[in-house]
Amino acid sequence: MKIFIGGIGCFWDEAKYDGIAGIISTECGYCGGEDPNVTYKAVCGGDTGHIEVVKVEYDEKIKSYEEMVRLFFKLHDSTQVNRQGTYVGIQYRSEIFYNTEDEKNIAEKVLNEMNKKLDGKVSTKISKEKNYCKAEGYHQKYEQKKSLKY
Repeated sequence: MKIFIGGIGCFWDEAKYDGIAGIISTECGYCGGEDPNVTYKAVCGGDTGHIEVVKVEYDEKIKSYEEMVRLFFKLHDSTQVNRQGTYVGIQYRSEIFYNTEDEKNIAEKVLNEMNKKLDGKVSTKISKEKNYCKAEGYHQKYEQKKSLKY
């Protein structure tokens, strides 16, 4: 099993990964800031450097890292800067977090392809994973919980 971490806007969008072959699990979290332990309130303040991310565990026998990066670009609008739809703020920026040089190279290759297709408008950052921490329990599977109420 392998891990892919990406910011596609609000981490409640983890539901976008549901039902996709090779995806084993998802988790809402924060990544990219200086503090190894942050809260939703702190991240929403915009000064921690963290963004809301979805940590995806996937089966590399079914999906490659490159396929995960391509899926990441399909699941959100990578041309929006510090926002995704109605969610606005630095914590909603488009960003891929890698752990190995191979992952970095693959992410950069796909980003360059996407940028070419989108006339240089892609705002996605590619960064070394830094200080990932799991979001609070009430954020996990939020969309599923919300739909169960109705």
